Amino acid sequence: MNWPAVWAIYRQEMARFRRTILQSFISPVLSTSLYFVVFGTAIGSRIETVEGVSYGAFIVPGLIMLSLMTQSLSNASFAIYFPKFIGSVYEVLSAPVGVLEIVLGYVGAAATKSLFIGSVILATSALFVDISIAHPVAMVAFLLLTCLSFALMGFIIGLWAGNFEQLQLIPLLVVTPLIFLGGAFYSISMLPPFWQGVSLFNPVVWLISGFRWSFFGMADVPVLASLLAIGAFTLLCMAVVWGIFRTGWRLRP
Repeated sequence: MNWPAVWAIYRQEMARFRRTILQSFISPVLSTSLYFVVFGTAIGSRIETVEGVSYGAFIVPGLIMLSLMTQSLSNASFAIYFPKFIGSVYEVLSAPVGVLEIVLGYVGAAATKSLFIGSVILATSALFVDISIAHPVAMVAFLLLTCLSFALMGFIIGLWAGNFEQLQLIPLLVVTPLIFLGGAFYSISMLPPFWQGVSLFNPVVWLISGFRWSFFGMADVPVLASLLAIGAFTLLCMAVVWGIFRTGWRLRP
């Protein structure tokens, strides 16, 4: 393992993040505050509790997951796409650096940025509602797996994208709708039976349900199944990334 190479890529990506730290800090704080104003006040006045939990607190795990998924995708996809766009990725590929080192550097930096933003949102949420974490170890596990898996997915999107429009295509048209329909702001138990069954085909439901369980001890689907699902998704993304580097798809001119 070439740890100096991993550190060099990681440090370069984190330096880019530090240059926009105010933007990265203020944006999630404002977004979270707006969500609480709109959902917590407007909807919360009509839905006081969901399965015994105040609606304002109920949406906190969904807000965190929403930001973690979107930020992990965007950070990782741009991190690898931009070197492709300007051609500097070939310097990395020609250096004595293995696939694992490249992925660890880029994906690790993207996951770190997302964890920071998730922590900011959690702290901001505590200003609006009382938050209790019933299972902190499970919460950390879900946080890490979410950041890692969606950063890997973003890395794949960055490798696949041929232009900036394609870079935003899957996050906007696929991932964001799945998040909003995945129980981020409601429990699927509130839906009619038919739509409850349909919702179970949405993979985001399993992730948000498990993460919400770590806060309140309540879940729409079995928690072990949620962990297995996100673990399997992480391994699948790793396999796809490995296959891309092995074949050179979208990397070799």
